[in-house]
Amino acid sequence: MTKFGEIISINKPVLIDFYFDWEDVDMNIDTLRDVAAALGDKAKVIKIDIKKNEILADALRVKGNPTFMIYKNGEMKWRQTGEQDANTLIGLVQQYV
Repeated sequence: MTKFGEIISINKPVLIDFYFDWEDVDMNIDTLRDVAAALGDKAKVIKIDIKKNEILADALRVKGNPTFMIYKNGEMKWRQTGEQDANTLIGLVQQYV
């Protein structure tokens, strides 16, 4: 979890997609790629596989697939479980830029 702490502690928004690898990954990859492209270097966008990071997912009480979170300066700013479209995610992240 040390790496996670370093990731979320930066001074720009970090959008995290917690996912199970059996879901329709291609759709989420395209969505997150669009979000990352639109935000450029104003934010960081990452995916975390729940199965490969069970301790972290349990610590954050991630139960749904997918679960999105936005962190800034180490503080969770927003969290939502369920599919989100690129424009919604972009708008949410821009609130914390």
